[in-house]
Amino acid sequence: MSLALDPAAQDLLFREAHTASAFSAEPVTDEQIQAIYDLVKYAPTAFNQSPLRIVLIRSEEARERLAPLMAEGNRDKTMSAPLVAILATDNEFHEELPTLFPAFPQAKDVFFAERPVREKSAAANGALQAGYFILGIRAAGLAAGPMTGFDFAGVQKEFLDDDHTPLMIVNIGKPAEEGAYRPRSPRLSYEQVVTTV
Repeated sequence: MSLALDPAAQDLLFREAHTASAFSAEPVTDEQIQAIYDLVKYAPTAFNQSPLRIVLIRSEEARERLAPLMAEGNRDKTMSAPLVAILATDNEFHEELPTLFPAFPQAKDVFFAERPVREKSAAANGALQAGYFILGIRAAGLAAGPMTGFDFAGVQKEFLDDDHTPLMIVNIGKPAEEGAYRPRSPRLSYEQVVTTV
């Protein structure tokens, strides 16, 4: 069975896409990030809670604050990426539910009155949005370098607040002509992953 998405788009988003480790010096514009967001904001989340929040690291001053918080193996590539995004969850997302989920605005208090419930839901739904964000970067013809090798508590303290939890950091840009990608690692087969009951 063929997919509705044409083969070139399948390659761009999936088969030929890799996690990038080196980028060209070409800048990533605010307009590109706006276009990416305007595409991926339609990701499904429970009660349309949309807990993902994005902090863009552009300035040298912000990069210098971020550098010591990165794992050593991630530091150089993060410092040289044209744009770095901290993806985080808003644990107070429920405050937006009357607007985001008008069909049942009471969900704010019925389901999400307790902070631990919100944190768990924000983590799951924010991760789903983060996956869409990576696909959006690829759809824009850019490469993404998502990482979890960093000091989570340090990033929260330096760039966020107690109501926001970091999920991952993503380097964004045009891949470098040389050294951008490692060879593709193996994947599990359909039979290893899918069970029918």
